[in-house]
Amino acid sequence: MSELVPVSSSNHQTLESASHWAREAWLAPRLVALCLAAVILSLLGERVNATESTILILNLVSYLAGGFYGVKTAIESLRQGEIDVDLLMVLAALGAAFIGEWHEGAVLLFLFSLSNVLQDYAIGRSRRAIRGLLDLYPDEATVRRGDRTTRVNLSEIVIGDIVLIEPGERIPVDGTVVAGDSAVDESPITGESLPVDKVVGDNVYAGTLNKQGILDVRALHAAEQTTLSRIIRLVEEAQESKAPTQRFLDRFEQTYAKAIIFGILMLIVIPPALGVTDFESNFYRAMVLMTVASPCALVISVPSAFISAIASAARNGLLFKGGASLEQLADVKVVAFDKTGTLTVGQPKITDIVASPPHTANELIQTAASIEARSEHPLAKAIVDHAQSAGVELLPPEGFEAVPGQGVRARLAGKAVRIGRITQLQNTAPLPENLARAQSELEAAGKTVVAVLREDQWLGLVALADEERMESAPLIKSLSERGIVTVMLTGDNSRVARSIANALGIDRVYAELLPDQKARIVRDLQKHYGAVAMVGDGINDAPALAAAEVGIAMGGGGTDVALETSDVVLMGDRIERLTDAIQLAKRAKQVVWQNILFSLGVIVLLVLSVLVVALPLPLGVLGHEGSTVIVVLNGLISLLILPEIRRQRMLRLS
Repeated sequence: MSELVPVSSSNHQTLESASHWAREAWLAPRLVALCLAAVILSLLGERVNATESTILILNLVSYLAGGFYGVKTAIESLRQGEIDVDLLMVLAALGAAFIGEWHEGAVLLFLFSLSNVLQDYAIGRSRRAIRGLLDLYPDEATVRRGDRTTRVNLSEIVIGDIVLIEPGERIPVDGTVVAGDSAVDESPITGESLPVDKVVGDNVYAGTLNKQGILDVRALHAAEQTTLSRIIRLVEEAQESKAPTQRFLDRFEQTYAKAIIFGILMLIVIPPALGVTDFESNFYRAMVLMTVASPCALVISVPSAFISAIASAARNGLLFKGGASLEQLADVKVVAFDKTGTLTVGQPKITDIVASPPHTANELIQTAASIEARSEHPLAKAIVDHAQSAGVELLPPEGFEAVPGQGVRARLAGKAVRIGRITQLQNTAPLPENLARAQSELEAAGKTVVAVLREDQWLGLVALADEERMESAPLIKSLSERGIVTVMLTGDNSRVARSIANALGIDRVYAELLPDQKARIVRDLQKHYGAVAMVGDGINDAPALAAAEVGIAMGGGGTDVALETSDVVLMGDRIERLTDAIQLAKRAKQVVWQNILFSLGVIVLLVLSVLVVALPLPLGVLGHEGSTVIVVLNGLISLLILPEIRRQRMLRLS
């Protein structure tokens, strides 16, 4: 019996998170504006000789408005036993007020809070790029239950319901087409730029767009289990995870902030005690120094870049589980591939038909397909599919029997027919010399050969092979040009493996492997070459995926195992996107180091300016906060906005 399943709790969490961000996005700019207004009114009040109490109230308002979020964040950090840059900014502002420089402190808080608003907007844009996927869910859907058709809320769709989808509608659930045909835009899920034709039996995914025909779809998953829902959840989790560089900077921030506070205290106390300078001017310089030495830009440089990159990747069919996998992928020296279903399609197809005269290829295929139509073997399905696509008429067999290890046999048009391996059929009749030569050549090429024998006459041979993906060879070539070693790890026999590896240009081949042997070879490759990325289907390759620095799964449209166990998922089995993933990872790493070097350079320059030319607090704050905004915008523009512009241009051209 079907079960009514509520809307995903993870979607509720996403909406609550979005609501929290919306509240902050509404309040924070208004507090910044209030701070600025209070500063201006305070300055004007001094010009017109307003009362001291009025000016004090305006100064307090500017401090409360400008320092609201800074104090809040600093208190939260102190409760966790941490010191952050917000505390340094608040202390510098309070220090300025302590020596009567209220306006200087207020300007510091204004610029600091303004910088935070700009940062939140930039990083929020990256987050909105993912939360925008929620807009791909329609509010309602048309469902047929028995003879009744009704319009229901998305949360009321039951597994097994038949959902009717008109042209131009978003598909609300993952499901299987049971009637109709159409072209579906799957770009939000798989990154596929061109619409994909869908017919009865094909799978469709929530959030994709039905372009032209009418589709009847049977719901396969509840709302919280759809591919789109899991992508949203996993990417939001990825945005919260931290790369090794970011974790290092977080630890560095704690040590650095403590050192700054200790150094500033020494600077405040020692020079006046030695009579080198007066307390007030020295204290002011110490506050400026504490401000410009704060590592705001340095700390935000890594997460801002990686969040933008993760958001950009998700909109292009690349699902990174976190900044760590993004950072590690940039450094891979070896990419190891599973064969079946990864480099190959995973389904055998007929490659050669060798008829034995006087019999024809059409007679050979008709005989083989007519009998194999009763078999459930994968090779049988490939033969039948080939015959049907060629328009060959199938005849009804009699007395069908599948013999384990020997093939199948039946009677067709009153004659006994056997289909199977040549070694199993040679006991009945010797193999003709021309077929023996063909068998040798085909098997040397790594193909599986099936023979057809009618009575005591050989009709011929049918060769089958798991075909390479058309994208595999260009991918291997691209990786080799980047200096990356390519390796095949497969459980298939060595002859087949080497044939495919040679055709694709793969550097090293390991065949006839069990899952644990794949993992052992990955560890050996790590010792000899360095970081290894493993690409597989996420099921039998799980040990190797776990052993590699980066496990990359073929998404298969979002299979459970692929989404949950790997570090990176190529949605829609788009293996060619692997080069895009590596390129994005390298670009993200470049942006991170650009940001780190730039922010360190600005800190050094500002500190020297304070010590050498007595830089005033407002200019110090402007340089400090300006550098923070620049590093955030660098990641946003380089890794999200420009790639999105290019993607939209490609979609328009296609």
